Amino acid sequence: MQTSRTPDHAPAPSPAAVPQAAADRFLAGRTALVTGAASGIGMACARTLAAAGAHVHIVDRTAEAAKRLADELGATAWVVDLSDPEAVETLPADADIVVNNAGLQHIAPVHAFPPERFALIQRVMVEAPFRILRRTLPGMYERGWGRVVNISSVHGLRASPYKAAYVTAKHALEGLSKVVALEAAEHGVTSNCVSPGYVRTPLVENQIAAQARTHGISEEEVVGQVMLERSAVKSLIEPVDVAEAVLWLCGPRTGHITGTSISMDGGWTAN
Repeated sequence: MQTSRTPDHAPAPSPAAVPQAAADRFLAGRTALVTGAASGIGMACARTLAAAGAHVHIVDRTAEAAKRLADELGATAWVVDLSDPEAVETLPADADIVVNNAGLQHIAPVHAFPPERFALIQRVMVEAPFRILRRTLPGMYERGWGRVVNISSVHGLRASPYKAAYVTAKHALEGLSKVVALEAAEHGVTSNCVSPGYVRTPLVENQIAAQARTHGISEEEVVGQVMLERSAVKSLIEPVDVAEAVLWLCGPRTGHITGTSISMDGGWTAN
């Protein structure tokens, strides 16, 4: 675990008091904690929030990548395995913004799904977000402001075969997010999900390659004919697009947006 500096927790100025030249750094004085931040969506979120002025806690189990990104952003790296409850309890409790993003996938039919793998996915994608919020919400309540953004998935709203653990975890994350929204509203804290379809991340790119081998087709055919079959928009989502949605939810005009899920699925859930 590496901590590079102590962030400044002075209350952020009101939007009306921010000079126009600094408007794009409206999170100055805020602290954000992003899990799974060393790659993919998490990395895009960390960079986007840092560019808006937040001091970012980079949480990832990959030490080298986490520290490299922390050095790039002037952030703090926390090398933590989120499947270990005791390790999760070492994370900072003073974040103003929490982005629960870390996740993993395993594909198998229910009757052949390894129970230990199912349990691992729930620990990382459900229990760890719960533990992080249990630690960080009191500080948000005390300061009267906070933003919880849970990176869910279209699979938090719809199911697919062979993904029992992932679908279960994302549905649970959606439920946790709604409960937090109801409890936190009186304290100036919002809680929402961003629920994308397939995003161009290492996890998805590995799935593309695996399915191309399994089906004996090209990777382009996997994307268009398999992954995006139910999507009206036939292209992968870029991580920065998800990060921009996260940033918007942390903005000054979103205090009444809570307990909801923003779908970024190319029309998948419109079917």
